[in-house]
Amino acid sequence: MMADILVTTTERIPGQEYQVIGEVFGLTTQSKNVIRNIGASLKNVVGGEIKDYTKMLDEARNVAVDRLKQNAANMGADAVVMMRFDSGSIGTDMQSVAAYGTAVKYL
Repeated sequence: MMADILVTTTERIPGQEYQVIGEVFGLTTQSKNVIRNIGASLKNVVGGEIKDYTKMLDEARNVAVDRLKQNAANMGADAVVMMRFDSGSIGTDMQSVAAYGTAVKYL
C-alpha cells in the first residue's frame, strides 16, 4: 500500500535489513495562472516572498513524493532511501520537480 512506503533521506534505515530493488522517481510540472503571474511580477518590483510560487512549489514537492511512493509500491518496495529533490524552470512560469531515490525491499 502506498501510504506504508517509508521515504527517508538517509542511506540506512536503523534496524532494517533490505535489498535494493532499483531507482525510483516521481515527477510533476506545474504552473500558475496568468493573473497570479501578473501578481508575482508586481511583487518582483517591490521585493519579498511570492507566496503563490512558494505554495506552488510546496504542492509540486508533495505531488512528486506521492508519485515516488506510488512508483515504489508498484515495484514491490517497502521503502525509499536516499530520497532527494531536483527542480527547474521550464520557461518563465512553469516549474518541474523530481523526487528520486532508491527503492528497497525488507528482508
